Amino acid sequence: MEGKVETVTVKNKTKKSGILKSKMYTMLIALVVIWAIFTVTTGGNFLSTRNLSNLLRQMSTTGILAIGMVFVIILGEIDLSVGSMLGLLGGIAAILNVWFNMGAVPTIIITLILGLVLGFWNGFWVAYKKVPSFIVTLAGMLVFRGILIGISKGNTIAPLSESMKVVGQSYFPNVVGYVIAVVTIVISIYLINNSRKKKLKYGLEVAPMRNDIIKVALIGVGVTAVVAILNDYSGFPLPVFIMGIFAIVFSYMASSTVFGRRIYAIGGNKEAAKLSGINVNKQMLMIYAFNGLLAAIAGILLTSRLNAGSVSAGTNAELDAIASCVIGGASLAGGTGSVAGALVGALVMATIDNGMSMLNTQPFWQYIVKGLILLLAVWVDIRSKDKK
Repeated sequence: MEGKVETVTVKNKTKKSGILKSKMYTMLIALVVIWAIFTVTTGGNFLSTRNLSNLLRQMSTTGILAIGMVFVIILGEIDLSVGSMLGLLGGIAAILNVWFNMGAVPTIIITLILGLVLGFWNGFWVAYKKVPSFIVTLAGMLVFRGILIGISKGNTIAPLSESMKVVGQSYFPNVVGYVIAVVTIVISIYLINNSRKKKLKYGLEVAPMRNDIIKVALIGVGVTAVVAILNDYSGFPLPVFIMGIFAIVFSYMASSTVFGRRIYAIGGNKEAAKLSGINVNKQMLMIYAFNGLLAAIAGILLTSRLNAGSVSAGTNAELDAIASCVIGGASLAGGTGSVAGALVGALVMATIDNGMSMLNTQPFWQYIVKGLILLLAVWVDIRSKDKK
């Protein structure tokens, strides 16, 4: 019975993926337009290799949060606590490193474990105690921020040790950047070919081979161009590499594993998923645990990049993560979304912050623009469903 439902899930997911891809392509076009506007208004400085490198480094924090958030949204749930969780975990990392003189490795390990614990905490209340995720994570947002203020006594904790700063501030040598490009292209070929085989297995329509070849070629050109741009400045940033690793892992998890198909099945119809034998509570608990782990990683990267832990770290980060997912095509109703789309959305959000900062625009305009973009993205999602 479960196998039949998973087969239906794959077919439904394939139908939804066409709509999702069209949304993502639209957003990519919009991103190109936004970049063109900022390039003109900044006299070309926006496209400088230094600024593009900084843009991707800044995006890495939101991007990692968005990777975890998109799975929560696919489930049909929400997590409003990741911003405060990021701040708390980043603050704990700074306290361990600065106040207790703990090395980078044990500091990171302890922080990651605490991230899993906090994620399990949210997931336990949502999955097993049936408290709405909005309330659970809203409470978490307040509790985690309060704990951060309490343990830090409201102080900025700095400076970090040199070994700790490496995580958020270091760059790979140029040759390593090109190795990363080659590996990324090989992985892309594998994933595209694997997706093609799965469609054939379930008797679904498969696009002509030339389409996949063009897709691989575009990925190859894009990745090589990005690496060349980054190498022209200081090299491939470690935070961007970490974000890329998690993007690949979670993309594979979503598209090519039973676990991923079950997540989409739960988001599409929770009751049907239960009747098919899927342990919904366990799946939800695991997703929230993954979300906590990714919040810990984002917190470590942000604290390392800023060389300090601060009580204001992560403020409104949950809204940027949610907006990134929705802009990238995820539906707040559940059952739809992708890691690639979430990262495109994260790049849009980071671009707005970066470009408007270069123009010395007052901060309130950034909130207004991002809010309007989020509203437009949700409206487009609703309109597409109405037409369907």
